[in-house]
Amino acid sequence: MNAGHRLGWAFVLPALIFLIVFNVYPLCSNIVFGFTNVELTGGAWDWVGGRNFHRVFSDAKYAEALRTTALFMLTAVACELLLGFGLALALHRDFVGKTAILMVLLIPMMLPPAVMGIYWNFLFDGDYGAINQLLHLAGVANPPQWRTDPALKLWAVLAVDVWMWTPFMLLISLAGLGSIPRHLYEAAEIDRASRWLVFRRITLPLCAPLLVLAALLRATDALKQFDLVMAITGPNDGATQTLSTLLYQTMFSNQRIGLGAAYACVVLVLVIALAIGVTRTLERIRAAGRSACAG
Repeated sequence: MNAGHRLGWAFVLPALIFLIVFNVYPLCSNIVFGFTNVELTGGAWDWVGGRNFHRVFSDAKYAEALRTTALFMLTAVACELLLGFGLALALHRDFVGKTAILMVLLIPMMLPPAVMGIYWNFLFDGDYGAINQLLHLAGVANPPQWRTDPALKLWAVLAVDVWMWTPFMLLISLAGLGSIPRHLYEAAEIDRASRWLVFRRITLPLCAPLLVLAALLRATDALKQFDLVMAITGPNDGATQTLSTLLYQTMFSNQRIGLGAAYACVVLVLVIALAIGVTRTLERIRAAGRSACAG
């Protein structure tokens, strides 16, 4: 091995060791634990085969948590994408005060989710929360009970998530709009194309790859939603229990590491499947965008 190879390994080896110790080894350990009955309290444990995975897929709590997580993920990502892209279209052109408006809009994304969950927990309080106090002042005699009404709990958490992560979609959308060559719009203007035609044939196809990538990143994050649910309603609330909070309850409240590891493996498979599906969609959209641009 020459000096160049040794220098290369000197740079790569620390990161490789870090990756193995903090990612590969815990992942392999979790997969092994999923086939055992090991508990948080320790003691002897046995190999139980696929019993934990059978229980995962036959558990009514898991099915309910999966439905809640899917609803949360789809609704949150759709709202954030639409709002973020709409704001980006409105803020794309230069005008006085644009920088200040962007700074204000980006603040929620920069704050810790757990802290924001606690903050909104106080705002949603049915007795002394600021939201219901404002509704009282507006003449609403019986304002909604955001944290206790089963029909509103999940939507309250969703509203906070949309408030926090719409700025992320806004940034990605602005980057996509800024990357579109100006001469395409000039050519469309010369051809007297309508605004809707320009949006449908130029803006949307060329922004689509970045938008899909942003949706993928947010979908994988929403699929693991934990912080806001823990801070606002707690891990045991059936109306807002996601896969991650069910995993927390199984591992730390019920102290069943083996069963919790099986839940974690299922969540990992769902995230990988989502990433693969969206990545393939991204490739198709990118190819369609190049075709539209060439046409």
